[in-house]
Amino acid sequence: MGPLEEMLLEIKDTSELMVDLAYSSLLYNNRDIAEEVNQLDARMQELENDIQEMAVQNAVDDKDIKKALLIIRLAQSVGEISGAAMKIADVVRRDVPPHPVIQLSLRETDIIITAVTVGVTSDLAGATLGKIKLATNTGMYAIAIRRGRRYIYGPDQYTMMMEGDTLYVRGPEDGEQYLRDLANGTVHLEPKDLK
Repeated sequence: MGPLEEMLLEIKDTSELMVDLAYSSLLYNNRDIAEEVNQLDARMQELENDIQEMAVQNAVDDKDIKKALLIIRLAQSVGEISGAAMKIADVVRRDVPPHPVIQLSLRETDIIITAVTVGVTSDLAGATLGKIKLATNTGMYAIAIRRGRRYIYGPDQYTMMMEGDTLYVRGPEDGEQYLRDLANGTVHLEPKDLK
């Protein structure tokens, strides 16, 4: 896969995460998650600009203007999706109360999306998702991990978690506090939970 294809995949994954996080920020009136959408938007802008520049450069080199236009339109369309996610998150960031009908309809789900940061004393630090059995032990599924400015989308059982990583997880609300305690190191897994 070439650099252009990798950026197109990243822009798609980033916009999907933005929509998930924006919806969750509205659902639970979570300003931290809404701020993360704002940070992701900055990355989306960078990616969209880089994709457009690379598409134009490829058009100059390959003389394939139609392909460049298609790629630019694709990046712009994905950018519009992320823009919609920004508008949703902005409602939370500006403390605008959602209409009661919207709030009632959003509360129909028992699944939440939240973020936790892996602390130095956490059992998660230096372990893979598979070793920890995150979904089994907490009920929460990792949908992405932020490591510095880099995002790991769709982490699997072999994905290593590091101190300072922010995990974006989806699952039942009653698993959130246990995962939060596990991530900050106030709770530790029993050896039987690691088998």
